[in-house]
Amino acid sequence: MFKGSLPALVTPFKDGAVDFDTLKRLVEWHISEGSHGLVPVGTTGESPTLSHKEHEQVVEAVVTAVAGRVPVIAGAGSNSTAESLRLVKHAKTVGADAALVVTPYYNKPTQSGLIAHYSVLAEVGIPIIIYNIPPRSVVDMSPATMGELAKLDMIVGVKDSSADPGRVAMQRMTCGKDFIQLCAEDPAAVGYNAMGGVGCISVTANVAPKLCSQVQEATLAGDFAKALELSDKLMPLHRAIFLEPGVAGAKYAMSRLGICDGELRLPMVEVTDGTKTQIDDALRHAGLLN
Repeated sequence: MFKGSLPALVTPFKDGAVDFDTLKRLVEWHISEGSHGLVPVGTTGESPTLSHKEHEQVVEAVVTAVAGRVPVIAGAGSNSTAESLRLVKHAKTVGADAALVVTPYYNKPTQSGLIAHYSVLAEVGIPIIIYNIPPRSVVDMSPATMGELAKLDMIVGVKDSSADPGRVAMQRMTCGKDFIQLCAEDPAAVGYNAMGGVGCISVTANVAPKLCSQVQEATLAGDFAKALELSDKLMPLHRAIFLEPGVAGAKYAMSRLGICDGELRLPMVEVTDGTKTQIDDALRHAGLLN
């Protein structure tokens, strides 16, 4: 159910408030462009700057707009188990297909703490994708710990931002071949799937959803020659978007394509002129901008 190109949706703003009209248009655009699912209110959705009410409203708005056409994996992470539990329960209540739960950040739990955290959330009864992102959370869930959690029916997969392609193979050993492994690093998506992954929760797919979905479809069909050809078109864009924080790069690129406004919430600020130039060049390389 969870595979292919899954855009980590930006949250559009207008005059400081969530722009729900544009959010609904983005949902329709992504579905028409071939995205295989949507992931609202993750890091790229600027979840750290959303209030709890806004967080829940965005998830519900996306679920309602999607209307069952593609899976919705709702961001539901926190460094507080109680807070994450609330968000996971809300995701289930409004009809999301799964919850994306980041490893608790800042307070640095042990591997035993991670097992306890996710075990509580698994009791809610909605599929959970673990988000392992050591560079941001300063916590790295080991393959052995993930294997223990994979024994729980509701722990179904991982969004892997370890930047270690060998992790895919190790996690196949500890979690089983049916455990869903999703890449979190756009430039590595082709190689990740070659090692056993089945998709990518993508930032670049906010800007180039059709190309990203075509890359994923090619890898899942075993046509890695085609996937590499498409990936070559996207690689400068992957790089340029992340010269500064990804959401800022993605929103600038989307504004250049007339998809949505580039407005951000502090402490996020717009990218510099030099980065804008590189993003523009990358959009042209990908055939998205004249």
